Amino acid sequence: MNGHSQRKPLRARPEVEQLKGYSAPLEGRRGLLRLDFNENTLGPSPKVAEAIRAFPAEQIAIYPEYDGLREALIANLESSPAGLACALTTAHVGVFNGVDAAIHAVIHAYGSAGDTLLTTSPTFGYYGPCAGMQGMAIEAVPHELPGFVFPMEAIGAALLRTPRILMLCNPNNPTGTRLPAAQVLALAAAAPQTLVVVDELYEAFTGDSVLPSIDFRAVPNLLVLRSLAKTAGLAGLRIGFALGHPEVVDRVGRVTGPYDVNSLAVTAAMAALGDQPYTDAYVAEVLRARHWLVTEMRRERASCHVAGGNYLLLWPRRSSATVEAELRAAGILVRSMAGKPQIDGSLRISIGTTEQMQLFWQAYQAIDSEP
Repeated sequence: MNGHSQRKPLRARPEVEQLKGYSAPLEGRRGLLRLDFNENTLGPSPKVAEAIRAFPAEQIAIYPEYDGLREALIANLESSPAGLACALTTAHVGVFNGVDAAIHAVIHAYGSAGDTLLTTSPTFGYYGPCAGMQGMAIEAVPHELPGFVFPMEAIGAALLRTPRILMLCNPNNPTGTRLPAAQVLALAAAAPQTLVVVDELYEAFTGDSVLPSIDFRAVPNLLVLRSLAKTAGLAGLRIGFALGHPEVVDRVGRVTGPYDVNSLAVTAAMAALGDQPYTDAYVAEVLRARHWLVTEMRRERASCHVAGGNYLLLWPRRSSATVEAELRAAGILVRSMAGKPQIDGSLRISIGTTEQMQLFWQAYQAIDSEP
């Protein structure tokens, strides 16, 4: 090669070389019915689109400013029917480039090589790679069968070994497993040397949030993650929040860049937080659509599991890979759970509007009919 010997590229840290990264098939989804990633299937409030269209072009050249965003989130939470257990300040709120970035920052800030990240199985697939980047050991406790019940006793026993981080997805993706706020608080109180992180991306569909019950002064080892992706329809703009004791929020913020959240995301978030009735109406429609679909599935004796969240699990009669591919050919995307413990062979179906679920169910019945 032009007289030069071929050299191998530099190797990354051993933890990264051994890592199997989290990947998701994100290309080629436009124009299809997206029931694969638990997104809002209608789009954000019209007020979000108006705010983005009115965004001044000159501000594109300016680094983003976050004035008012944390206050808007706090006001939104305070005005919810459940309210808050204690007053929050802006120091209680961290802003991140999506909850994925918040998860990465939490583990980067608190996890070291040899530490343990405790979680359940199956759960959101990004926790593992983030822990692996830090060289952490991962202890994943299976849900109890039947019904994918939260393994309270086993998690409690594991906490006696003082893992560095306990990561809870509540309700859990993909099983929908729900954990009442009182039990979350009990786990955090029983393990003061463990950072308990509650990923509440799907809380709006169940009302199981810990925020109306918690005083972070009394439980400083609890951190709550929230997003505007699943309900308010801002998945494409990437914005998430972490709420907790100011010292914990500060430490997590130290391992992120100073301008990780872009100006358009801030503008959209402000508009979305200011139009809670739109989000509430979308959530209500999803719950109606879920009830309709589950009723139809049970009438046809389909093998399914539904609990919390805007999704459910469905076990086809035919090969799940075949059914997934044929649904895609029909213009409908669903997510295969192939290889995941306890749910291998199932499909995760995101719930949209009633009309969208009727389209899905009609296509599914034609594809997964008895031979």
